[in-house]
Amino acid sequence: MSEETTDEGIRERIQRSGEEAIGKVVGDLLENPVFTGALGRAFEARERASQAQEAAMGALNLPSAADLSRLTRRVRSVGQRLEGVEDALDRLESLLGTEGLGGLDDRLAAIEKAVAGQKPAAKKPAAKKPAAKKPAAKKG
Repeated sequence: MSEETTDEGIRERIQRSGEEAIGKVVGDLLENPVFTGALGRAFEARERASQAQEAAMGALNLPSAADLSRLTRRVRSVGQRLEGVEDALDRLESLLGTEGLGGLDDRLAAIEKAVAGQKPAAKKPAAKKPAAKKPAAKKG
């Protein structure tokens, strides 16, 4: 047991000292103006090469990586929208029942037939209201 803890302690110290050494080297490089200038120029050259590649691909009427990426995103978006439409149709179908619209037409026809078969109720004659009493004339 003590041998394992000793091994872990040594490994942690070596790892920590390695991380510190790498951090110091990276810090020194980033503080060095020659290195940062060279790094900046490398990134600029990469960007120019990428632009030149896109122009060449466009001249050959071939899609660039950015075009393909954009197309991939659009296809995924359309796929997600289509899944949403399919889900909505499934919900609508379950609300209508397994018979679909044909069953709905049959139900509507049965309701119309039932309504047409009912006779309107006969109207009762309105009750006559009692006549209003006239005030008695004053004698005199």
